[in-house]
Amino acid sequence: MTELAADSIVRIVDAVRSALPAAAQKAALHEPFFGGNEWSYVKSCLDEGWVSSVGAFVDRFERDIAQVTGARRAIATVNGTAALHLSLVLHGVVAGDEVLLPSLTFVATANAVAHQQAVPHFCDIDTTTLSLDADKLGAWLDRIVVRREGQCWNRNTGRRIAAVIAVHIFGHPADVARVQQVCDRFGLALIEDAAESLGAYRDGKHTGTTGHCATLSFNGNKIVTTGGGGMIITSDEALAERAKHLSTTAKLPHRWAFEHDAIGYNYRMPNLNAALGCAQLEQLPVFLARKRLLAERYAAALAPVAGVQFMAEPPGSRSNHWLNTLLLDEALGPSRDLLLAALHDAGIAARPAWQLMHLLPMYAACPRMDLPVSESYAQRIVNLPSGVALCPPAPSVAP
Repeated sequence: MTELAADSIVRIVDAVRSALPAAAQKAALHEPFFGGNEWSYVKSCLDEGWVSSVGAFVDRFERDIAQVTGARRAIATVNGTAALHLSLVLHGVVAGDEVLLPSLTFVATANAVAHQQAVPHFCDIDTTTLSLDADKLGAWLDRIVVRREGQCWNRNTGRRIAAVIAVHIFGHPADVARVQQVCDRFGLALIEDAAESLGAYRDGKHTGTTGHCATLSFNGNKIVTTGGGGMIITSDEALAERAKHLSTTAKLPHRWAFEHDAIGYNYRMPNLNAALGCAQLEQLPVFLARKRLLAERYAAALAPVAGVQFMAEPPGSRSNHWLNTLLLDEALGPSRDLLLAALHDAGIAARPAWQLMHLLPMYAACPRMDLPVSESYAQRIVNLPSGVALCPPAPSVAP
């Protein structure tokens, strides 16, 4: 490590520490925050005996999420991966199809495709949103697609291209309107993986409401948690009804008989989890305000530090700042792991970006375009502690 890199690491660690509460000896990456009706709502489930996948809180949570996002319908699932998998089923993705998605994403996005025995096809990202680059996507499809009977086929692999998944990374909205234009040109379904972006908007629209449907996650590290859980949101009533039917083992309504009319999935969210989610969602405006203030503190602290930039929300967007992110300059990139070690030594649980999907052994042979931005940024991204508790309420910040 050069003397310049060592000096930069010290300055970055000092800047990050200065943005965190002085009393915080250790800063976790993202911890859940329970400050509302969580105990009361969960206890009511226990008192009343409604703890499984039927109960008032499941219905309420679905209605509340639909209201928050502006989608007409929301269908609760056991986790975000199940929501993604079911979304692929609903859009007719079958074994052997290809689904285009960014290589820079959490592994669940690719796994959901594999669960349907389809093939992930990896695409590059843009530098502003860290999500799919619409221009590259369109140019790539122009290059590889051959059309047969109204469908797109990959001339290189001979497989049908069935859908595109756009991922809203770290809570920053993707430019899905432009991705949708590309999908419309090729007749491809667009599914939004909005697992990290509850409460984020682009051009006045909540993430997940541009494509045909979207999925959310309420894992323990998300801005709103149900412990484990997910959601499909859509404004297509028929698709919503089909999603609810398939997620409940495709059981036909009857007072006592067990009749099923399709291969279904046991993907429904338990009432206990939904109760937790309802209480968490009541606090979402406060969570968003506090996380925005923490992001502003990081941005101000890192602004004068050479060799690093804080990832700001894209133009026209309002991010939820799920995971605050810094990007090292290319010269400092090789020292990323040394920076991570220094941050952890200081009690700051930072982390790198996920390993790129095409570098994982099970996806190494999958089709992909050239990925220069993904490969460069993945080596230089550092996620910073971003939990709600790290930024106390401030009178100057309105929910």
